[in-house]
Amino acid sequence: MTMTSTPVPLMNRRSVGRMALGAAAGGLLSACGSPQGPPSADTPLRIMAINHVWSQAIRRRMPEFEDRIGRRVSMSLLTADQLTSSYNVKLNASGTDVDVMMIRALQDQMLFARNRWLTDLTGRVRGDRTFDWQDFQKAPRTTSVTQGRIVSVPVVTERPVLYYRKDLAESVGGPPRTLESLMEASLRLTDRGGKRYGYVGRGQRNGAVSQWSSFLFSYGGDFSAAGRSAIATPKAVAAYRYYGDLLHKAGPPGATNMSLEQALPIFAQGKAAFFIDADAVYTSILDPKVSVVRDTVGFAPFPAGPAGARPYNIPSWSLAINKFSRLQDDAWAFIRWAAGPRMSAELQAAGIPGARSSAWRDSRTQGAFPSDLADAMRVNAERGIGHDRPQVLQVGRARDIVGRPLVAGILGEAVEPVARDADAEFSDFLVRDNRHQES
Repeated sequence: MTMTSTPVPLMNRRSVGRMALGAAAGGLLSACGSPQGPPSADTPLRIMAINHVWSQAIRRRMPEFEDRIGRRVSMSLLTADQLTSSYNVKLNASGTDVDVMMIRALQDQMLFARNRWLTDLTGRVRGDRTFDWQDFQKAPRTTSVTQGRIVSVPVVTERPVLYYRKDLAESVGGPPRTLESLMEASLRLTDRGGKRYGYVGRGQRNGAVSQWSSFLFSYGGDFSAAGRSAIATPKAVAAYRYYGDLLHKAGPPGATNMSLEQALPIFAQGKAAFFIDADAVYTSILDPKVSVVRDTVGFAPFPAGPAGARPYNIPSWSLAINKFSRLQDDAWAFIRWAAGPRMSAELQAAGIPGARSSAWRDSRTQGAFPSDLADAMRVNAERGIGHDRPQVLQVGRARDIVGRPLVAGILGEAVEPVARDADAEFSDFLVRDNRHQES
């Protein structure tokens, strides 16, 4: 469902002046709306965003921003699929009816930048000392760059967290700090006859890739290296084998069909001892309507593997400016306001994790999350890697390829031959994808 804000235009001195200019410019617009002059003062700043707690919180505060710029704002809140579809339609037609775009930097940014749909923000971001680009955490900040240009600003971040049942973990020495101890504890706590599992997590071929990434990084691997596939390296194969064994030996049946929507309820209903997934889903674990473990759940940092603890720390949602926008200055003013130090701290104090280091240090944010969750999020952010999936144009296709060995491992099959086949396919895919990036 699309929801659009319709605040009354503000009649301050600045907006009256703009209305006068707009009246003169109005006749210069063609019937189809193509710009042949400056936008009028009646033209709203149009923002398209995901229907998310961050967007809802910003929307409630929008009158403050409208008063700043003397222009009304129209904010549409859509699902992720609706956003992607709308962007493809509007931007393929060089549409000017969207100014600020909320995007998934790891899913859409590379393609949008390649299509020249995103404004280069490098000069604005680095030239604005009060905006303080260096205050953004390194991993999300790095992800905002494509082809050497800053094309987005992160506003919502997430990391994996180890959710665990305190009552069960106590019998195995507390929350595991290493992947080795996680495996041992999960096996010990598995009671298939009693339908209690040591571990539950995503196992679906495409959907599991993002959560498996932290296991891959913690084994010292990555999806690619120097533009070439790295999913059949010994480190990657070891990570595939580990994750497959964890779900095969300690997980529930049917794990290869499980996305977040299937895995989370198993933990929330007390049927699993451990669960690793995004920290953003913690509210569901604490929701008394769906959870029976809200009083016994604990939160811990991602466990260390052979290469240490290397969880992802990603910008799940970022802000960008449509290259075809006629309100570039006002669009940047919105990003500067919505992603600035004050608003970032205010929203994080309301329980919405952002990307600014200063917000994570702000005393107002300390009570926004359970204390052990806040500690786990902070530690994971400091250790974090800025991606959780292959960094390519065709992300969905890449995840399908990379996920094949995961499925084999979860089914108890040999991982190595499947990884070799997937590696060959992924290598061919990367050659084609790299060519498209350069075109």
